[in-house]
Amino acid sequence: MEFRGSSVYDEADFFTSYIKRRERTDSPNTAIEGPLMYELIGSFKGKRILDLGCGDASFGRDLLNGGAAFYAGVEGSRNMAARAFSNLDGVNGTLFNETMETYSFPPNQFDLVTSRFAIHYVSDINQLFQNVRASLTEAGRFIFSVQHPLTTASFISRQSGELRGNWVVDDYFLDGERKEPWIGQVVVKYHRTIEHYFHALTQSGFTVTDLREGTPKREHFSNESEFKRRQRIPLVLAFSCVKSQM
Repeated sequence: MEFRGSSVYDEADFFTSYIKRRERTDSPNTAIEGPLMYELIGSFKGKRILDLGCGDASFGRDLLNGGAAFYAGVEGSRNMAARAFSNLDGVNGTLFNETMETYSFPPNQFDLVTSRFAIHYVSDINQLFQNVRASLTEAGRFIFSVQHPLTTASFISRQSGELRGNWVVDDYFLDGERKEPWIGQVVVKYHRTIEHYFHALTQSGFTVTDLREGTPKREHFSNESEFKRRQRIPLVLAFSCVKSQM
């Protein structure tokens, strides 16, 4: 059986194993992607924020505690949404238990739209990016991360175990579905080149102001060997964008 979008997180065993992985000190989410996203976002005090594929909304809780004016999370998984509701209890945040594809984007409402390691599950990013643009205020920004295309091109090296010692790059320029074996299940992701993401953004009315590949920094790792392993190949691709003047 294969899972699309956030549906795999509603499998009990998978969800439990995933949460344990996310809580590791040196997980890529914690040691690489998280610090990078905060660096790209910069100041967010007083901002109204929309977070697509928000997971448990712990990111939203932290943003609100750091001075954000309002936070809305969009999350398709029932299990993740339950944790998100709990994390947003008592703060100025709300949660929509919907997917990015079914959510009704309100026009001109948000100063910042974010998404962390989620857009590679979406089949039609052109429509998504257009919806995001419409929901942003005139000076609004769109900042998001995805799995780096070098890691989504081929999953051959995932067949031998979870802790990869090598990464096979194959079929890089063939955009489309990829079926990844992950935590005992098979999940469907969408591989796209960096060029594809860039053109989809510009054609949807965005100007890309920054692009990052998640260079690991030693201060974010507790383990020297894990830091060195993460220097071998990029795991994160992140974009910072603003609305183009049209």
